[in-house]
Amino acid sequence: MALRTLASRKTLAAAARPLAAAAAARGVTIVALPDLPYDYGALEPAISGEIMRLHHQKHHATYVANYNKALEQLDAAVAKGDAPAVVHLQSAIKFNGGGEAKSRPPYPFLAYGFLSFFFFVLFIAGDAGGGGSEELGHVNHSIFWNNLKPISEGGGEPPHAKLGWAIDEDFGSFEALVKKMSAEGAALQGSGWVWLALDKEAKKLSVETTANQDPLVTKRANLVPLLGIDVWEHAYYLQYKNVRPDYLSNIWKVMNWKYAGEVYENATA
Repeated sequence: MALRTLASRKTLAAAARPLAAAAAARGVTIVALPDLPYDYGALEPAISGEIMRLHHQKHHATYVANYNKALEQLDAAVAKGDAPAVVHLQSAIKFNGGGEAKSRPPYPFLAYGFLSFFFFVLFIAGDAGGGGSEELGHVNHSIFWNNLKPISEGGGEPPHAKLGWAIDEDFGSFEALVKKMSAEGAALQGSGWVWLALDKEAKKLSVETTANQDPLVTKRANLVPLLGIDVWEHAYYLQYKNVRPDYLSNIWKVMNWKYAGEVYENATA
């Protein structure tokens, strides 16, 4: 629904006043490029050190820089009560926020870019003190880096305990899950991500795909990302050329199922 059908310009200007006050009180919290928990070459031969270096230092760093720039522009627009500018900035925040670092953004829901300014107003006005879900600081690349682990440190070892049991129950077997995620990742047109998600309402696991840098929550707000695989070409092209299925076949050798299991247990506790 277009913004103009949700509220009048006068109403938005009035609603923007508490936003500006909140922004002034908290400031604009920029994010920083996180360090990787392993060396660039530690995932070889599954993923080359050159790919990891470019992916982290160039691509992820660019998302962080553009995200921070958009947040600064958003803060200025909110302070002015410039509703059209706020709406315009949502796409930049959504795209670059999908690649942002592990840090809570100052306007959490807009990091996902899928809510209208109307709901953004309601959230910030009701929570100017800085509360909200800490999950919103973990999106796409920050999840991806933690989803990977060198083979020498346990990367590729199948999941055990609660997550392993849930995979068997919902997919039939671990092998069936790997096959499904690889197939859906290979079939995804253009660029995007393939996810293993926990549906907190249904209390079941599911495989999801998202386009571009859209975070998983844009599919359904109740989905928790346990594991995400980047299927943008920059994640594999230098090594695998245009053969995405080969990349998807090999990345399982360095998957950090321990991390995914911890997220699952925390989400189901």
